[in-house]
Amino acid sequence: MSRLGQRYAFVVVGVIFFCLLFSAGLRATPGVLLDPLHQAFGWSRATISLAAALGIFFYGMAGPFAAAAMDRFGLRRVLLAALAVMAASSAASAYMTQSWHLVALWGVFSGIGSGAVATVLGATIASRWFLRHRGLAMGILTASTATGNLVFLPLLAALASSGDWTRAVWAVAIAMVAMVPLVWRLVPDSPASVGLLPYGSDPADPPAPPAPRTGLIAAAFGALGRASRTRAFWFLFATFWVCGFTTNGLVGTHLIAMCGDHGILPVQAAGLLALMGVFDLVGTTASGWLTDRYDPRKLLFVYYGLRGVSLMVLPYTDFSLYSLSIFAIFYGLDWIATVPPTLRLATDVFGERDAPVVFGWIVAGHQIGAATAAWMGGFIREASGSYLLAFVLSGATGLVAAVIALLIKRQRVAIGLAAA
Repeated sequence: MSRLGQRYAFVVVGVIFFCLLFSAGLRATPGVLLDPLHQAFGWSRATISLAAALGIFFYGMAGPFAAAAMDRFGLRRVLLAALAVMAASSAASAYMTQSWHLVALWGVFSGIGSGAVATVLGATIASRWFLRHRGLAMGILTASTATGNLVFLPLLAALASSGDWTRAVWAVAIAMVAMVPLVWRLVPDSPASVGLLPYGSDPADPPAPPAPRTGLIAAAFGALGRASRTRAFWFLFATFWVCGFTTNGLVGTHLIAMCGDHGILPVQAAGLLALMGVFDLVGTTASGWLTDRYDPRKLLFVYYGLRGVSLMVLPYTDFSLYSLSIFAIFYGLDWIATVPPTLRLATDVFGERDAPVVFGWIVAGHQIGAATAAWMGGFIREASGSYLLAFVLSGATGLVAAVIALLIKRQRVAIGLAAA
């Protein structure tokens, strides 16, 4: 650490990158288990989609409390506990026999565990370890979240379709356990805890360390109470709700099943999602770079508008390799490029002190939207026999979010957020 100095921030980013990558792979697992669990236990798609939706919901709701807990108990302790919960819930699911086991393990426990190793973790790392290139750091960490959600799908789909679906959940559990020693050894709670400064800091004028929060619940709900009195919070919450509704909620959970309706094998469909993941790594990292240089509201307008149009067009394509590949590349570049501009706006409005917790609540909106889409997709498919209406409705919400993004004001709100 002493040899690298401020550059040690990039070592921390590297470890957290893989934590987010593997955690996102866990969140992608229910999508490849839809058909194998239906065949193995006879559970309906609606029941399995409900478990996936609950997992997404708890994933989002855990975010603000995880951000406050990292402030209160230390980032490393919270991260290690989350990795242990994810490993245990994944391994235990190999022995489930009842549908409520699925709901508890993949709906509740894995949702809470992965919620602590999610976008709020990336926001906390970027806020604590970087003063310069913060947008780029957040772009890299955000890209790992979405990329892991997608690139592991072919492997997980192959394992789940191999005749023994438990191979997929064991692979996830092993990945979680493998990260524990790296986090323990290489990830301090903050730069100050190991005598370092955030990257880009002036040694002659170091930033003052933040005062510790007084309580976990008070910190999480106190920040929510103050932020909820502003219009900017609800605009950010609404747009991020749409982000979740249009990405991992609908596409991440149901694209494989939708392709199956058109005669495309699960492993081939998962390959499309993996292709999205590769291009997401490029698109989201580039979005972080752009966020450091351009108005984040205009970036969000472009991202949501293009996403909405592409979702409305997809059901009317011929589902050939050519058309699906174009969709995968285009949608991958835009998959979760919305995160760096959204965090930048949250920091501009609410200040660096409260931004990670407030952003955690905004991420909760993302996951509520994703949970809604995960359930809605299964319900519409069961009711109508097609995903057409689900994708058209999702695309329409993207167009609405594009307009809302332009209404957000970047001025700092005068409600005492930074001092609280």
